Amino acid sequence: MASRDEVMEVLRQVEDPELGMDIVDLGLLYDVEVEDSKARVTYSLTSMGCPAGPLIAQDIDSAVRQVEGIQDVELELTFDPPWTPDRMSDDAKFILGFG
Repeated sequence: MASRDEVMEVLRQVEDPELGMDIVDLGLLYDVEVEDSKARVTYSLTSMGCPAGPLIAQDIDSAVRQVEGIQDVELELTFDPPWTPDRMSDDAKFILGFG
């Protein structure tokens, strides 16, 4: 059976193409739940009109399906709470010049 940690790790491969960083370090990944062979991923985008949104969703789905034992992926895009740079890892903030 797949674990939440395995799904989180594979999501580090998913990059925001505009920023060139993974969605985990950017703080765009809000939650991951794994139940049996299904993974539910709640994520956000840097803005509601983010042109990379469809690509990011496709990349999340593809990455999670790589995890052994995952057969179904459910994606939930949310803006509640809205993403802010405060959600980024310290490394991401440093690289992108925040703080």
